[in-house]
Amino acid sequence: MNIIINPFLKKDDSLDLHPTLLSIAGSDPCGGAGIQADLKTVTSIGIYGAAAVTCITVQNSRGVTRISPLASELVTAQIRAVLTDHDVTHIKIGMTGNSEIIEALDVTLCHFSGEIIYDPVLTSTTGESLIMGDALKTLRAGLLTRVSILTPNISELQAISHQKITSVEDALLGAGKILKRYPQMKAVIVKGGHLDEGGFELTDYMVQPGKPHCKSNRKRHDNQHLHGTGCTFSSALAAYLCLNNTMESAFLKAGNYMDALIKTGRGISVTKNSFNGPMFHAGKG
Repeated sequence: MNIIINPFLKKDDSLDLHPTLLSIAGSDPCGGAGIQADLKTVTSIGIYGAAAVTCITVQNSRGVTRISPLASELVTAQIRAVLTDHDVTHIKIGMTGNSEIIEALDVTLCHFSGEIIYDPVLTSTTGESLIMGDALKTLRAGLLTRVSILTPNISELQAISHQKITSVEDALLGAGKILKRYPQMKAVIVKGGHLDEGGFELTDYMVQPGKPHCKSNRKRHDNQHLHGTGCTFSSALAAYLCLNNTMESAFLKAGNYMDALIKTGRGISVTKNSFNGPMFHAGKG
């Protein structure tokens, strides 16, 4: 396995440590999204996962009723505790919550030399805003300049790119705009779950600078419990990258992982609600 030197570690220490993937995200008490989904995902793929909590949420399959961002200093203290003790080669960022946390992440990660995979959690599945105040403006100006791979859903892609999206072509154009604005980015993932929702198949696209789009085509499965798909996909992508897969291979494997979860979990419900329950990560196989 190739070693990525972590500036938070002494050089000699990094040679003897198994890599860690750090999730920086919100907490979902029902376990379907956020750090809970991230840790379930990376563990099932075979990667050691650590987590730094940004926000405490009160939510279930019926929606989000409360969000409490932690103090930015507490968020960065968690991150530093992991980075100074583990060989973190990849970081997955999810829900950030507010401008203060976003700014703190920008500063804290300025010397991180590994890959940062960012799932820009701006709204919940049921429509509640998960980012406060002018945080999107702060995000564009700072943290996005640190990101290696961006994995937005369609509404997030539209918000970040300022591109109205009504088609695949619009989405690919929006991804291209983001890559031009942030030249350090290696890829933007365009997820097809919300494009042509009535179709029998879905296609994800990995858009990279100066390369043809890489496609992941899969059958659309009938499953009403898909809470946490965005968190799970980005964590799976990060985990496969942590296993030294190429970008293209990690992208395709993450799609296959999602396909297996959604397919095998069709008959499994863990909530009293008939829809929007969490995916069952133990059902992968």
